[in-house]
Amino acid sequence: MSNRRLNIVADQNMVGVCELFEPYGEVTLVPGRSISPADLVEAHVLLVRSVTQVDRRLLEGSSIEFVGTATSGVDHIDRRYLSESGIQFASAVGCNAGAVVQYVLSAMCHLSPDWESKTVGIIGCGQVGNKLRQTLACLAVNYKVYDPFISSDALFHLSELNEVMDSDIVCIHVPLTLDGPHPSYKMIDRVLLEKLRKNVVLINAGRGEVIDDESLLHKIKSDSSLKVALDVWNSEPNICEQLMDAVSISTPHVAGYSVDGKVAGTTMIFESFLSWLGEPKVYDGCIDLESTVLNLSEESTLADYILASYDVLDDDRAMRSLIGDFKLANRSISEAFDILRKDYPLRRDFGGITVRNGTYRDGYLLDKRLMSLGFSIQSCS
Repeated sequence: MSNRRLNIVADQNMVGVCELFEPYGEVTLVPGRSISPADLVEAHVLLVRSVTQVDRRLLEGSSIEFVGTATSGVDHIDRRYLSESGIQFASAVGCNAGAVVQYVLSAMCHLSPDWESKTVGIIGCGQVGNKLRQTLACLAVNYKVYDPFISSDALFHLSELNEVMDSDIVCIHVPLTLDGPHPSYKMIDRVLLEKLRKNVVLINAGRGEVIDDESLLHKIKSDSSLKVALDVWNSEPNICEQLMDAVSISTPHVAGYSVDGKVAGTTMIFESFLSWLGEPKVYDGCIDLESTVLNLSEESTLADYILASYDVLDDDRAMRSLIGDFKLANRSISEAFDILRKDYPLRRDFGGITVRNGTYRDGYLLDKRLMSLGFSIQSCS
């Protein structure tokens, strides 16, 4: 099977896809939202991200044998159709969990500077939610977790949804599901939003459709103390402009967009691809990234390092600015949204950053906390 030259169609935003896959066939890069049945007539392999809906409409009549999504979420994939059609499927579960946690901590630093003394509620404890939980535990930050799919014998305490909604900071990390015992579609409705206490921070870096837009707008208008950060939106890229204007932080679905997360996503589906071909998972096409170095002052705090690694307000300003410019030019918000994602600047998550430390007042304690986030420490003394 590995002697065949394959026709491979891939989302043009996948980092490193040509370097890894070109030894096995011809790689054609296409904008993810534009991938059509015509692109796949003679293709054997389809590699996507979250903006491509992969289902019967897209694949019927094609020659596709393998589909890989370089994302953790899979709600854009009709896995039942793939299974029934004998098409091999691979995803990159957890590939960008570190980047999303970095996003959440950056948002918390701005919206609740004393977050380390608060209680953080986590709705959904999959790859991202659990990574956030573990990070908070390492930092000795109180947290509550709601996830009805985790058994009661978990190694950490589980709370009811109402208890989690009563936290100081509420973070949403659930996949989008429409059916089953606990569907997530519009699970955060007016009833639940009314349970939020005053001065709460609400962060959604899961899926936009999990929150009811109309109810959230009503809550924001009726409670000026509520601070909201949204990275995900209903009906992307045709987002609700009124909601974007109302929230404290708005970003274009880039919480997991670190280059480290993207490389991990591509690499993970490449390894599944090699298994499908019957090839060993040892290859020369590794994508090496040099560590970014931070060298801050001796008085720098944990928050200073988090924001130096990634400041979510940069993405907020970029989104509001470009969408404002597009409106003035009578161009669509959806076009601006996709451009922001396509042209997203280089960003390293904590695991790709080295901290060059001098002597700190609480150097050991700070170093230990930085390392718990994933930073590497390089001593200058």
